[in-house]
Amino acid sequence: LSNADAMILGPGFGLAESTGVFVHYLIEAIPQKCPVLLDADGLKLLRKKENWWLELPENVILTPHPGEMAVLTGMTIDEIQADRWTIASRYAQDWGVTLILKGAVTVIATQNGDVFVNPISDSSLATAGSGDVLAGLIGGLLAQGLSNHEAAIAGVWLHTEAGLMASARLGTKVSITALDLLDDIPAAFQAICH
Repeated sequence: LSNADAMILGPGFGLAESTGVFVHYLIEAIPQKCPVLLDADGLKLLRKKENWWLELPENVILTPHPGEMAVLTGMTIDEIQADRWTIASRYAQDWGVTLILKGAVTVIATQNGDVFVNPISDSSLATAGSGDVLAGLIGGLLAQGLSNHEAAIAGVWLHTEAGLMASARLGTKVSITALDLLDDIPAAFQAICH
């Protein structure tokens, strides 16, 4: 672990009790300065331990969709959706994390109280595996030395751009796959850099 530039935990983990024990031991062993992104099953496994946020290293990004956020907070999805910006900001500060509340109009909230909103909402991103692509993008940016909030903002924007490009390239929004998003990530990087 001491050699890791960044870590992504959760996608594809499953929810077995033994996996939850593994995740909690792993989190305790991660060096404080190593950036960590927790997504998918990793988020659900966190909730199984009381006061889980107190055990997180310093540089953590959580990437819940509204259902996962409901599991983490005990709130209903409707309550979360009714006040996305405030909820994301409150919990990012309470938990001491960068929080990306995924969904239509994705919200990025920092532990310092800053809130950023992706103004683009596109149904091409509402596909199985899309969140895994986002996690990988942000993890790669973290490993290259970007701060949590820089990686979160850039990753969300690149993800959105790749979705729009895939939709335009394929001429549809209803059958975009995670692999289609991956194909358009290089073009999204080029578009942002120009």
